Amino acid sequence: MAARTILIVDDDPDIHYLLAAALAGEDHRIEDAYDGEQALAYLQDNNCDLVITDIRMPGLDGLQLLHKIREVRPGTNVLVMTAESTPANVISSLRDQAIGYFSKPFSLDAVADTVARALRAPSSQDDIEVLSAIPQWISLQVPCRVDIAERLITFMQELGTGLSAQERDDIGTAFRELLMNAIEHGGHSDPRKAVRVDYVRTARSMIYKIWDPGEGFSFSDLRHAAISNGPETPFQHLEERSRLGLRPGGFGILLSRNLADELIYNQKGNEVLLIKYTSSGADQ
Repeated sequence: MAARTILIVDDDPDIHYLLAAALAGEDHRIEDAYDGEQALAYLQDNNCDLVITDIRMPGLDGLQLLHKIREVRPGTNVLVMTAESTPANVISSLRDQAIGYFSKPFSLDAVADTVARALRAPSSQDDIEVLSAIPQWISLQVPCRVDIAERLITFMQELGTGLSAQERDDIGTAFRELLMNAIEHGGHSDPRKAVRVDYVRTARSMIYKIWDPGEGFSFSDLRHAAISNGPETPFQHLEERSRLGLRPGGFGILLSRNLADELIYNQKGNEVLLIKYTSSGADQ
């Protein structure tokens, strides 16, 4: 297989060195640009498998570059990185179909994994639809595909301003479990169906609302889930999952309930609120 071309765009030479180190040993061809105009000129004449761009640069910034790439190379996947993550930057990146989003400083291993996933992913055009968005309330429509859900999680984790690293990891894990349940069980992993995700930030809480197109469920019918186990039989549900031919697992709702401050389902069971309280008003 031919080497994959990755264009790194950042005005800081040290970032180029770090990313090159993170990607060392892989079959990649690295190209460098030090501002948005230089990157755009390269892309007008060359195809590229992946662009990794900083946001804050002189002249044409990374978000403007992302928008331009959608015009000149619409099938090119773009990873956005920044040292100043804000809800407004996340929203802009989602609107212009970035494949992923991560903050500086970053670990080399984490970036290598993120880049590997981005190179495997199909074009991100028209998969996550922004229905409505202001920093305090973002509404998205997401096809029932696991790979798209994994991408969305990277964006949503960046919205946890004001939380500790552990709290961000906890709420990210809880959100992932509930989103995967909605896609796999509510939408049956059918990309023709979609789930809706709302993120609401108040002065003292973060609220995720997930709706799926399924028929819903009753907790009394969840013998295949860990939430139904008694304290003396914490793994009893695994026998039921084996009988039904389901993959190992079934801990999602229980895990999410333990990590969130509140977990509230509607009567039908196809809509859930995940609530995390913050210690004080955070940037919104």
